[in-house]
Amino acid sequence: MARSHLTLAALATSAVAGLDVAGARSFSNSGAGDYDSALLTSRDGAEYLIRIPTTQAAETEQSADLVALRALTTGVRGRLPFDVPTYLGQTPIGGTRALVYEFLHGRHVSVDDITVDDGLAASVGRALAAVHRLPTAFIAEAGLPSLSAAECHSSTLSLIEAAVSTGHVPTGLRDRWREAAADDASWQFQPTVINGALTADSLLVEGATVTGVLGWSALRVGDPARDLHWILAMSSDAADAALEAYAAARQVSTDRHFTQRAMLYAELEVARWLLHGRETHDQSIVDDAVEMMDGLVDQVHGSQAAPLSTETGPVMAVSDVEALLRSTPGDRGADDYGHAGGMKPVEERSEPEYQADDED
Repeated sequence: MARSHLTLAALATSAVAGLDVAGARSFSNSGAGDYDSALLTSRDGAEYLIRIPTTQAAETEQSADLVALRALTTGVRGRLPFDVPTYLGQTPIGGTRALVYEFLHGRHVSVDDITVDDGLAASVGRALAAVHRLPTAFIAEAGLPSLSAAECHSSTLSLIEAAVSTGHVPTGLRDRWREAAADDASWQFQPTVINGALTADSLLVEGATVTGVLGWSALRVGDPARDLHWILAMSSDAADAALEAYAAARQVSTDRHFTQRAMLYAELEVARWLLHGRETHDQSIVDDAVEMMDGLVDQVHGSQAAPLSTETGPVMAVSDVEALLRSTPGDRGADDYGHAGGMKPVEERSEPEYQADDED
């Protein structure tokens, strides 16, 4: 049974010394059921969010998110043009812990809401560029992962082969993904600080400006294309505007190799979804992933797209893959703070972690 907002308010006063709660209400954005949470108002009008994970997966994510938020010091945050949640305190409860944060205001958007006309697409590009411009030293100091380009490549290869080993990946996708991963020229890049789990649901927006970014549990040094794969699901004009603003802010070129990796990461979200279903023994997720892969195959063949390899021809233009990428799983709902529900993006690791499942 979900804990009441009054119970959560009482826990918040234990977690944060001197917190004087004047009002509380249950808080959920179409919640996926991973957290009990409440929005609290103090006597001085400030607002806070308290969350208690209700599943092991949510507890793991919240713990990783807390490590990342602590790593994002005042100095680091000062380099970002948007707000990041601020952790205030915690208290133990029922074998887990309740965490209290300052509440960040803003509206959530979907990829369909991000357009060129109002400038939001460009704001998204600049926001991501700011993350990727952060100095990498604080990542190592916080004990967070730092992956080289070779390790990102190895992790991707491992993911592909793990998905293939399930026997559910169509031959067309298997070959397409393997060819993309085997194209060594595409994997020559400079790793940067990345959010690692970024989707449209991560953003808080006011007007046409990104004002906050949520969900930092996969913060690390890695492939910057990993943070941009979801942008390719926008309309072609919006994706072009976001990438152009990103390139201008970082003073780099989002060349063909960069876009290829982003496209590959986008398609591999289906593989991640498949493996998530196998790991949790949820046949409905496996069936969903299989259906999506069938749709990907149809769209790839229907658009007569070249493989994601420079050796065999140019990649699809953004406009060509828009419909294809909309078929990937992305996020299934959102939790109480707008974090992605359902499948969470699988973190890249320095050592392959996926293993074949002997069960069919």
